[in-house]
Amino acid sequence: MPRSTLSVAIITLNEEDNLARTLNSVRFADEIVVVDSGSTDRTVEIARSLGAKVFSEAWKGFALQKNSAIDKCTGTWVLSLDADEELTDELQAEIGKMLETDAQRSPQVDGYRLRLRHVFLGRWMRYGGYYPDLKLRLFRRVTGSGQAHFTDRPVHESVAVVGRVETMKNDFLHHGYPNLEIYLEHMNRYSTLGARIIADKGKTSPSWPAFCWNVALVPKLTFVWNYVFRLGFLDGREGLLLHLYHSAYISWKYAKAWQIGGVKGREKP
Repeated sequence: MPRSTLSVAIITLNEEDNLARTLNSVRFADEIVVVDSGSTDRTVEIARSLGAKVFSEAWKGFALQKNSAIDKCTGTWVLSLDADEELTDELQAEIGKMLETDAQRSPQVDGYRLRLRHVFLGRWMRYGGYYPDLKLRLFRRVTGSGQAHFTDRPVHESVAVVGRVETMKNDFLHHGYPNLEIYLEHMNRYSTLGARIIADKGKTSPSWPAFCWNVALVPKLTFVWNYVFRLGFLDGREGLLLHLYHSAYISWKYAKAWQIGGVKGREKP
């Protein structure tokens, strides 16, 4: 039986420190598509040197940019990766075996969740609810319901797959936060995007109790739940920092949503 083909879809912006590691972990794929949004470092050069098809496009938002990369893929299956992610050897072998037996599967599977390991300051976060972080990243490019795409959200976009979805046994890694500067910059940016989602849903209550609950109490309760009851303390100093700053991110998100809601309220006639 013929082997099903695999395309890898990646979006990039100034990822020269990460991209080679990611691309080397998917060399078994039939096609690698990189959509770059104006890198000024060696990202494009690295991508081309490792055999990727590179396209340059203006930034359209996470979901639309990823969808553009998917649209350029030709494989039976698409694996969507971020430029700071990496497949373990075990997951590479598991995906390769799936491609070999795909045509023989009954009933047909249309997507696979992959088990994500978050690496924070060089340490794998095993506890506190961070592992396994299941992500639907491997999916059939075209199914009976049409072509798979990411839902259009400002942040935390996800793939919409109609059909049977299973979970693979092995892991891939996220190397997104090698230092605190990068983590705090990302959390500042993501909290702004998350705040816009909250504000657009009209969930920015002006009441003082709601404000205190969201900005002060929810972050503290989240820290206690994840760090104590979900054993985040077992991840050492890195775990303490991650859970402290994640709680701060929640506070920032709701404070920014309140600020956005206040501005919208003042703009009303």
